[in-house]
Parts: sequence; C-alpha cells; structure tokens
Amino acid sequence: MAGKGATLTAQERRVVKALLKKGWTNQDVQALVNSGRKATVNFARISGVKQDANQTAATDTEVDFFKLYKRAYDPQTGLNRYDDERLIRAREAMTLAVQIFNSAALKFKAEVFCVLSNIAWTYLLHEYYQQQGVAIVDPAGNSLLLGHMIERQDCPLTDGTRDNLRVIKNLRDKVEHLLMGKADIQWMPLFQACCLNFDKALCDMFGDKLTLSHDLSFALQFARLNINQASMVNQYEIPEHIASLDAHLMEGLTAEQLANIEFQFKVIYTLDVASKSKAHFQFFKPDSAEGKEIHNVLGYLKAADEMYPVKAGKVPNLVREKSGVHFTGNDHIKAWRHYKVRPKTKAAVPENTNKDYCIYHTAHGDYTYSQAWVDKLAEDIVDPVKLAAIRAVKVW
Repeated sequence: MAGKGATLTAQERRVVKALLKKGWTNQDVQALVNSGRKATVNFARISGVKQDANQTAATDTEVDFFKLYKRAYDPQTGLNRYDDERLIRAREAMTLAVQIFNSAALKFKAEVFCVLSNIAWTYLLHEYYQQQGVAIVDPAGNSLLLGHMIERQDCPLTDGTRDNLRVIKNLRDKVEHLLMGKADIQWMPLFQACCLNFDKALCDMFGDKLTLSHDLSFALQFARLNINQASMVNQYEIPEHIASLDAHLMEGLTAEQLANIEFQFKVIYTLDVASKSKAHFQFFKPDSAEGKEIHNVLGYLKAADEMYPVKAGKVPNLVREKSGVHFTGNDHIKAWRHYKVRPKTKAAVPENTNKDYCIYHTAHGDYTYSQAWVDKLAEDIVDPVKLAAIRAVKVW
C-alpha cells in the first residue's frame, strides 16, 4: 500500500526524533517504522520530523521497546505478539491439538484435543467479537464462553461448524477423567472436521495469510492409517460408557446434519490397482471444481458396460484402424500383459485390473476394455521401440 496518505503517530514521531539524534540515517529509520505497518510512510515524513526543532524525542526505554515491538512481527502471518495475542494463541492451541493427536508416543489424545481445540476456538471468537465492538469480559471479570458464543444470533460460524463444536464441547465435558480405552479413533471424523472448520473460519475472518496449512501441511489429516488399520476401526472394543456417550452426542441430529462435512469429515476410498503416482490420497474442498466433480461421480458413476464397451476380440481391429499398424489378437494379449492391465487367465483375483483400461465381469467371466485402452495402444504401437517391447513379451 502506498504511503502517500500515511502519517506518523505521535509516538512514532518521538521515536523517529530519538533515532535521528542517535545517528540513524533517514532510510534506516523509515525501514524500522514501516516494519509491519499496513500503510507505510514515505521519506518526506521522516525528513519532516528531522527538520521540526520543536519535536521532542522519546526516552531510551521507549525506543528500546519500539524496536522490540517492530521485531515482534511474524513475516509469514503478519501477526504481532503484542497486538495479536489472541490469534497467535488460537493458532498455537489448534496446532498443539493436532500435533498431540498425531504423536505416536502419546496416548492421552481425545481429551487433550477437545480441551485444546475449545481453547483455540474461544480465542478466535473472542478476537472476532472484540473487533466487532462486543464486550468479551463482563464487569465480574468473566469472559464469554465458547458455548455461549456459538449460540449467539450474530455468530459468524456455519450451522455445520456450530453443530460440530457443540459435540466437541459435550465430549470434553463428558469424558473428563474417564478411561477412554481405544475410543480416540471413534471420533476422528469429528476432530478432522473441527480442524478444517477452524482453518477456514480463521482465514475467512482474518485473511488467508493466517492459514495453518503451511505449518501443518494438512497434517490435520491426523493418524496416518494404512488400509488394514482402517478396516479394524469398527472392531475395536469401545468401553460401554463411551459407546453410550457416542450415541448421546449424536442424539437429536438429523441425517442431513450428520452428513454435513463441516460436522464430521468423511472420505470414501476405493481400492484399485494404481501406479505409485496415482496411489496417494488427495483431499479437495467440497465447493471446489474438483470436489463438485468427485461428488457427481460418487453420486451416479458406476463401472458399467458403457464405460468398457470394447470386447477383447474387437480391440485388435480398432487399434489397426486407428493406428494403421498391423496388430493381432496375439499382440493384444502381449500388450495387456506388458502394461499389467489385467491378470492372467484363471487368476485367483480376476477383478484386479487397471480400471482406466479394463474391467472383469463376474456374471459372464470375461473382460472388456475402455476406449482409452484402444487409444493408448494405437498411439504406442506407432513407436517401433514400444511395439517391439510389447511383442517381446512371452505369452506362454
């Protein structure tokens, strides 16, 4: 932002005068003053103080604190530990909640997450209401509680986010000093949603520079479960009082509320053969273009004949027509073996195919292929090196 209309405060003028008397150059003084400033001051402002014989100078103590204050800005977020203490504490509390939950060395997870996330959201909303001119501390010295803030008519949070926080708060109150058994993982969808909601609210209220995604790289994904671990989740023996609590927490919520991604975060996984470059989990915001496309696909797209319309006997003809290169049924067998598109005949798991190109039909015990497979072969066999590699495969 240009410094055309920016002026020095009375305190800054006194500090500038003191620094100039100590021998600082105009440029160095200007650089210090503009550190962390939203509206920077220009060179003329410093010169004006220098030429003002009536301007008093700050004391050494004032100057020392001013320099300390200016160096307290975080270059990444722009937060200052003296001015933005609530936001700094809010971010740190949520970061600690995630780090503790992710730590393999710690077992005291769910209770700590509930407490720290409650603290994070409380500081965040305190800062929001403070900036809105709402008193966050009453005459008796009591500050607004998170439970009260999320029920206010002017609460800036979405319905799904508030539903999530109500459950997190109840969970914090109910599980205090109770033995959790293996129940921590039971509430991971709630905790995941709580983290993602926090980051979104933080950025919406105070700017994208404050996002935690740079610090955590969305380690907000929590535990790094492998597939075997994930399949065991529902087999854990949850203590009876915890199972009852879980049912109580969800009581009164509609199916629509339970399905809200801001209430509890869930991901659908499919297990297919994939190259390493395609085997990683990816997360998209539901309102992004990718998220909407995935939602549509999950809603109606199923492996069907229209997706894999080409029978094995027709593949060689289509490839020949498209490429102009001689290609036989035997070449096709070698090709799907070379590219590992499907297993061999009579394999123990015939469904283990590359779904980009091929699918197995249990009903009639054969394979059909996609147009993408025909296109790939037609493109590859034009290259003599690739064609030779395919034909070098031994069929028997």
